[in-house]
Amino acid sequence: MRIIVHTGKGGVGKTSTSAATALRCAELGLKTIVISTDTAHSLGDSLEKEIGPEPVQLLDNLWAQEVDARYSIEKYWSRVQNYLMRVMTQRGVDEIIAEEVTVLPGLEEGAHLLWINQFFKENKYDVLIVDAAPTAETLRLLSLPDASRWWFERIMRLVNTGRFLRPLIRPLLGADLPEQDEMASARELFDTLSAVARLLTDPEMSSIRLVMTPERMVIKETQRTYTYLNLYGYATDAIVVNRIIPETVTDPYFDRWKAIQKENMQLITEAFGQLKRLESPLFDTDVGGLDTLRRLGDALYGDLNPAQILTPQSAVHHIEQDEKTDDYLLKIPLPFVQKGDLDLYRSADELTIRVGPYRRNIVLPYALWKMEIGNAKFIDGGLLIRFVNKNLTPLA
Repeated sequence: MRIIVHTGKGGVGKTSTSAATALRCAELGLKTIVISTDTAHSLGDSLEKEIGPEPVQLLDNLWAQEVDARYSIEKYWSRVQNYLMRVMTQRGVDEIIAEEVTVLPGLEEGAHLLWINQFFKENKYDVLIVDAAPTAETLRLLSLPDASRWWFERIMRLVNTGRFLRPLIRPLLGADLPEQDEMASARELFDTLSAVARLLTDPEMSSIRLVMTPERMVIKETQRTYTYLNLYGYATDAIVVNRIIPETVTDPYFDRWKAIQKENMQLITEAFGQLKRLESPLFDTDVGGLDTLRRLGDALYGDLNPAQILTPQSAVHHIEQDEKTDDYLLKIPLPFVQKGDLDLYRSADELTIRVGPYRRNIVLPYALWKMEIGNAKFIDGGLLIRFVNKNLTPLA
């Protein structure tokens, strides 16, 4: 199954692009489902069809769904949440407040990821198109598997240690530690999130496509998004530029707009020149309904199959041994990052990288645990970190 995720700043045409891409794939004979992970769903409006929280077939080879996050939360988290609520209510916390605070942070967004795993396991569809939320929400969504694994592993350490102290902890908490079935439910959730992360970071299976309009503010946000996606190991294979004023528009009112767009298109070329660029014009009508979605698909893809990998690449970090030394090299693609934007922290088995407000924990292989960071430097749009068997040297 090919997974294609469209994201970008709000209002740039992500939903229309997703719907048009899904329609094009379906009419090429590929069994295609398009899902919306935006809490403010508009996918049904774009398709001009009634869709809901379960997949609905619209045409031959085309299904659509507006995900209901509550379903997945109930399925994967309710058992653990009920235990935590019992602990809190027994300690005098109001039941309504307890219910609110025991929802795992980010799980509502993460519920969308659980459907991706389900569709992969069912193996019913050839293509899954994700109409993602605006970039900030999507970045939180895509970073959730990495963050949740970190959280769960530390909770499990406490629980495993606490089992030896169960007789002492019960009087302190007013409740017992979670039983095996509660922890099994939690483990199932985090294992599923980890499985989805593996799917989405496999560049042969999944691609992120960044949707924008030729406006300077939008371009800058898209550059930042591209950097953060690389930080989390997600491969971007194309950019989509919508609402380009056609040259056939001769009204003098648009002359200044056309000149600005021309400058900004050059900026897009400089920033994303290595990525496939898909373009669509500013249409003379709203983009909604199957006819205009076909027009948009024609403009974006021409003779291309949208399901193919449009820019072969991998945004996944990788570790290799230096042939000339016993050192190891870790390279993480981080385009557009300046040295001052980045912080690097190291513990025995983890490397923490912070770029702006976003953080990633990379679990290091055992071979690197006793090694130290010799230097770190930017080379060819990536961060190259050298691990050495000697005393720590200053970062270069």
